[in-house]
Amino acid sequence: MDLGKKRIGLAISDPLGITAQGMPNLNRTNKRGDLDVLERLIGEREVGLILLGNPINMRGSEGRQSGWVREFAGALEARTGLPVKLWDERLTSVEAGRVLRSSGISIEKRAAAVDRLSAVILLQSYLDSL
Repeated sequence: MDLGKKRIGLAISDPLGITAQGMPNLNRTNKRGDLDVLERLIGEREVGLILLGNPINMRGSEGRQSGWVREFAGALEARTGLPVKLWDERLTSVEAGRVLRSSGISIEKRAAAVDRLSAVILLQSYLDSL
């Protein structure tokens, strides 16, 4: 998951854990509502591990955003009972934006697509590391 203030980019791996596929973004409402939807999706998709992008700054230290993500991760772990792993998301949004600009997608569609593609890039980097 790529957690943003307006949207949560979602991706899921294939059953063998080889490739990441994008899912529709979750438009955020409030924390409780977001957790309700995520809990439902996680149950439907039989998820065993939740990977959440950790916005570490370029110097490698955690900032205010990272604390916010950790808090959300704790709430999600408590709600679902599943482990939540934080994964360095540095440059995933930058890479996603670059890919989308080069593909010719309109600016209007790019904003929503970048969250989804960021989640795919994030998950694929985790899968590749295994």
